[in-house]
Amino acid sequence: MPHLLHIDTSIRGEHSVSRRLTARAAAAWHAAHPDGTLTYRNFGKEPLPHLDEAGGLARMTPADQHTPEQRRSWALTEQLVAEVKQADTVLLGLPLYNYGAPSSVKTWVDLLIAPGLSYDPATGAGLLGDREFIVLASRGGGYGSGTPRAGWDHAEPWLPHGLSQTGLAPRFIAAELTLAPAVPAMAELIPLHQESLAAAERAIDELWVPAAV
Repeated sequence: MPHLLHIDTSIRGEHSVSRRLTARAAAAWHAAHPDGTLTYRNFGKEPLPHLDEAGGLARMTPADQHTPEQRRSWALTEQLVAEVKQADTVLLGLPLYNYGAPSSVKTWVDLLIAPGLSYDPATGAGLLGDREFIVLASRGGGYGSGTPRAGWDHAEPWLPHGLSQTGLAPRFIAAELTLAPAVPAMAELIPLHQESLAAAERAIDELWVPAAV
């Protein structure tokens, strides 16, 4: 039975564009997999605990020598890795905050990187790559080539590198200029925002359309 892991990370609640995109993608996935099952996490409401000293040392210490604090951190990592392994498809909402990924996404990545669980320490091979990983990104501004802040988006370039040990390879679908409708100084960019959002929605709608034969 196909299984979906759906992760939202926005702190903007129902005003979130990334949540709008992940909801659309989840609906499209369920339409294509009517018997599919779901695991849902909302890091905007229930963030994971940051990787601390106990968690870091848990990755360097044999499990039978873990302190209680190390054991708790390692157990959370086991749970998060198991959620990814259970999934055929992972959907991740990725809003851009202060030109980077939300700290909750960084925490999720940090907790996923675990020898013997998400990668083979002997060979370096990732153990989570055999699944679809769709990232629905939203950006308040525009950061493409030729724009005044080209290269200021540090979330999309970072994520594939951050997860590279695991084998997870993200496919990005992004909507830009999402602040244009709310910021008067960006009003002239509203048509470009609408075009970007419509293109993202079309890309989502095409994700699980059966190929023509």
